[in-house]
Amino acid sequence: MRPSSPPPLPAPTVQVIERMFAIIDVLASKREDMSLKEIAEKTGLHSSTAHRILNDLAVGRFIERPESGTYRLGMRFLELGNLVKARISVRDVAQLPMNALHRLTQQPVNLSVRQGDEIVYIDRAYTAERSGMQVVRAIGGHAPLHLTSTGKLFLCMDDAQRLRAYAMRTGLSGQTANSITKLPDLERELLRARQQGYARDNEELERGVRCIAAGIFDDQSRLVAGLSISAPTERLEDAWIPHLITTAKEISTALGCTDIPMGTPPDLG
Repeated sequence: MRPSSPPPLPAPTVQVIERMFAIIDVLASKREDMSLKEIAEKTGLHSSTAHRILNDLAVGRFIERPESGTYRLGMRFLELGNLVKARISVRDVAQLPMNALHRLTQQPVNLSVRQGDEIVYIDRAYTAERSGMQVVRAIGGHAPLHLTSTGKLFLCMDDAQRLRAYAMRTGLSGQTANSITKLPDLERELLRARQQGYARDNEELERGVRCIAAGIFDDQSRLVAGLSISAPTERLEDAWIPHLITTAKEISTALGCTDIPMGTPPDLG
């Protein structure tokens, strides 16, 4: 005897969920509290249907009624949002976009965060035989902020007083003939990075290696990491910059960022 197939889900259950999502989307689209009539009109639901679903959502604290006849999203969404946020790892979110950027450029793509006066490399998309360069700094390696493209992004977020303090602490020591070791030069470099929305390292950390970096921002528009492409000097292409910016924005969006607090790069074709 053949086993019977499981019964299909009843259509009303799916319909209720769809209507619930429609109501939530409508409430999320406005900052002001909304009336039952307005919700019904925007969702296309009958007032009695919308009222019943709103009551059910209110029981779960997904909907609040600040005044009789008005509705808004409830604190339960904030609680769940904070829970999701706490579980999000920049490294996990960045992994797939980084791999895609690496496939496009065939060069190492690095994910770095700030730790004091240095950046620390926390992940990398890299294929040695394709890039044609040896990666000197492994995951967990670190480098001075002012000598790296990602480090410059973090310095862009500092005010003038903090930048001067950084220069005093570190002495802006260099490692190559191209290293920026004077504060006025660094200030000009950071201004350029702010305006363009990305930063460069022109053989300032290692001879023969150039880098470009774009920032990754969280839901508070705070710079939390930098995404960079490293390549032999003669292989780095400015045509990669828009792709780098787009990838960094994709990761930032996944972290909840809606406003990137840096400039927009030029159209490089």
